[in-house]
Amino acid sequence: MLKRTLHFGNPAHLSVENSQLKIELKDENRTVHYVPIEDIGMAILEHPQITLTSAVMQHFSQEKVALIACNDHYMPSGMFLPFDGNYEQTEHLRQQISISVPLKKQLWQQTVRQKIHNQRRLLASLQKNDARLRYLEENVLSGDTSNCEGQAAAYYWRELYGDEFVRSQDRTTPNSQLNYGYALLRSIVARAITSSGLHPSFGLFHRNKYNAFCLADDLMEPYRQYVDRLVIELVGNRLSDMELTHEQKVSLLLIPQIDVTIEGKKRPLFHAVRTTTASLNKCFSGEIRKISYPEFE
Repeated sequence: MLKRTLHFGNPAHLSVENSQLKIELKDENRTVHYVPIEDIGMAILEHPQITLTSAVMQHFSQEKVALIACNDHYMPSGMFLPFDGNYEQTEHLRQQISISVPLKKQLWQQTVRQKIHNQRRLLASLQKNDARLRYLEENVLSGDTSNCEGQAAAYYWRELYGDEFVRSQDRTTPNSQLNYGYALLRSIVARAITSSGLHPSFGLFHRNKYNAFCLADDLMEPYRQYVDRLVIELVGNRLSDMELTHEQKVSLLLIPQIDVTIEGKKRPLFHAVRTTTASLNKCFSGEIRKISYPEFE
């Protein structure tokens, strides 16, 4: 079953009643809604006047719900994830921490190659020139020592939005839409990582000591193109000073439901990410040598 994404953009109080999330809106009528917690995958707290009980966090942790808090600019800025996501977590963590450097480099090579492949497929679907990306995809080395990822990114964004576009944290179109979508995607991936008994801080390539989600940033790379396509559908390829709108947020909240092809099967992105993290777990244990990533269509 596809888990629900709940977005709270108005003042509300959240509590637990009979294993359901009780949502009491702070309006004139004190409107109350109930949602089974087992049906929730993510909850996004956007309004500063949202309160919740410790029981909510406890039940969210038990059901592996990712709780996301937003900052003053209404952008996702923090996550609460379950600490014990898998019954064999200690063993999985031991394997994750002890993997060899050559294996890390090989897995990162696979990740970069699939990311560039998906970027190329998106460009081709938009009738844009993908020849450069085809070359880079075929020449990714172990550990991506020649930085094919960076070269591909420069070409990719130039083809999508022109020479004047700079990918940044700006609150202008399309950066604001991309940033919001990527933050949601990162949360989905981090949730899947903990559910698989892995730790999101120990990455394959990303290793910033101030980043608690290095592995999530690694594994989300071949999924970014689904956000890119959705943003293009929402705002086109024109640059503007417009910020993210409420309507665009509502559309971006559908990211978990996007159909992707992985291991030859169509499934929602929310579930596909779990396939990716489960395959990574098997790579760490030595059962397989390749991560399962989505094939962009």
